[in-house]
Amino acid sequence: MASRNTAPRTTAPSPTSVFADTSGMSPQMRKLGNQIALAAATDASVFIIGESGAGKEIVARAIHEASDRRDQPFVAVNCGAISGSLAHAELFGHEKGSFTGAVSQNAGYFEYASGGTLFLDEVTEMPPDMQVHFLRVLEVGTYQRVGGTDLLRANVRVICASNRDPAASVADGRLRQDFLQRLLVIPLRVPPLRERGDDALLLAHQFLDTLNAQHGTQKTFSPAMLEAIKAHDWPGNVRELRNVVQRAYIMAD
Repeated sequence: MASRNTAPRTTAPSPTSVFADTSGMSPQMRKLGNQIALAAATDASVFIIGESGAGKEIVARAIHEASDRRDQPFVAVNCGAISGSLAHAELFGHEKGSFTGAVSQNAGYFEYASGGTLFLDEVTEMPPDMQVHFLRVLEVGTYQRVGGTDLLRANVRVICASNRDPAASVADGRLRQDFLQRLLVIPLRVPPLRERGDDALLLAHQFLDTLNAQHGTQKTFSPAMLEAIKAHDWPGNVRELRNVVQRAYIMAD
């Protein structure tokens, strides 16, 4: 069993956000932008619900960037990828020799995110036994590394996300009720792209503008491409749209 020696995915604050100006967006996204601003003004836990590819992590980053923690780390954790046998060490870190393969002291996600935001993506996939220990940390504010005795302070703002209905996840045993109650302080719903009017066109132009700026080009959409974007229902949401625009940009002359 090997120990984890690499830091989790972190991101420095971005100078801009897709929610910096929602004036041209759909009413649903303008409402979400207002909710993001209200959530960012607090340290309360946020639970973001939305379909796969709808932009849940973008919302989480927007909250972080608008908060007082913007200059501290944003650490994203895919809960579905946490190994059950190493879950404690992944989240809380471990001391040298605490288990086979622990050849050095390692920090966990809580330490990496200290002072900043810990984003738990697909939180309904977190192992149930890990939810108990995570809940304990949220309640008392301290934790210990695996094999350690020192109490460490959990100075993080927790934002979580799921593409599942949290109530249904409780009903089918994926999520503990007490864990959900602790996380579900501010619920936010990210609407799918098919419910957002002409947002697909707006986003497509933003993606193309970014590609043009990166590569020094001036490519534009054909009328047929714009009609196709409007007609498609985008089951993969923003992620699918971004991939389509990038593919079209690469393949077009």
